[in-house]
Amino acid sequence: MYIYWHYWLFLLTVIFQVIASLRERKSLPAPGNLININGHDVHLYIKGSGNVTVILDHSLGGVEGYFLIDEIAKLTQVCIYDRPGYGWSQISSKSPCSEVIAQELDLLLTKAKIEPPYILVGDSFGSYNMRLYAHKFPDRVQGLILTDGLHEAGMLHMPLAVKAVKYLFISGFIMSIFGSLLGIIRLMGTIGLFELIKPELRRFSVKKRQWVKRSFYHHNHWITMARELINLDCSGHQLKIANNFNDLPIISIKSRSFFKPSIFTRLLPLKTIDKLRDKIHHNLSSLSSKYTEVPAKNSSHFVWIDEPEIIVKAIAKMLSNF
Repeated sequence: MYIYWHYWLFLLTVIFQVIASLRERKSLPAPGNLININGHDVHLYIKGSGNVTVILDHSLGGVEGYFLIDEIAKLTQVCIYDRPGYGWSQISSKSPCSEVIAQELDLLLTKAKIEPPYILVGDSFGSYNMRLYAHKFPDRVQGLILTDGLHEAGMLHMPLAVKAVKYLFISGFIMSIFGSLLGIIRLMGTIGLFELIKPELRRFSVKKRQWVKRSFYHHNHWITMARELINLDCSGHQLKIANNFNDLPIISIKSRSFFKPSIFTRLLPLKTIDKLRDKIHHNLSSLSSKYTEVPAKNSSHFVWIDEPEIIVKAIAKMLSNF
């Protein structure tokens, strides 16, 4: 009887996920367009108008551009896209490293006929991709904004305690693959557990939160998160060539701490993580002679949730210089 109970519970969760996914296709259609890049469809969402286009690349596992796009669109044209495996984009068999991401982003912008000049905004891991894009296509880029960006000098030489956290996250992402297949992640989102863990999410509309949550409900999202984190050192090595931008305007937004102290983070080596983060921002400061650091005094690493207005203000400031 005990075995049969677990069998039926398993079956019910799978059915719940399948039915919810089918309903989702009608209730949450892609707000942008799907463009085929190297055999897989990539979702691109464009809003606003202007002579300069903002291109935003999300953090590792993030699809936070949906939280930012409306405010950025008040300033100029903005494009956000879901890297393969996230959001409405199909997963790709290619290595999810910065070299591949930067090349495919250029194909995407070319196919979509998004003309330069660009201001590139890279959140966290997205900063790797935007830096490499700016290095490869310097004539198209007028400015670079890094939101709690990464630098390979620190990321490739993590202290042992931080490496342990990295592998802890990878294992958590792998477990979440099964959690999403069983509908557990969807159930957590439906009952508001995401907002309980991160109360700042409540500042965004229900529709925007649904767009973001939708990605987390699907197993491809967690597979891609794990793959990107596993390949993070590969991306770091690729970024070694992208460290001299001469006088390219760069704004680097620095959070107060990587994690906010809470019951969810109290077992993590917070001081060691923040020390590494300080080293990373020191290395970023040498990227350009026109480098400006902006503090996000009330933010964790997730500035786009804690203080999204700082990112919007950085874009407005950069636009005012052109």
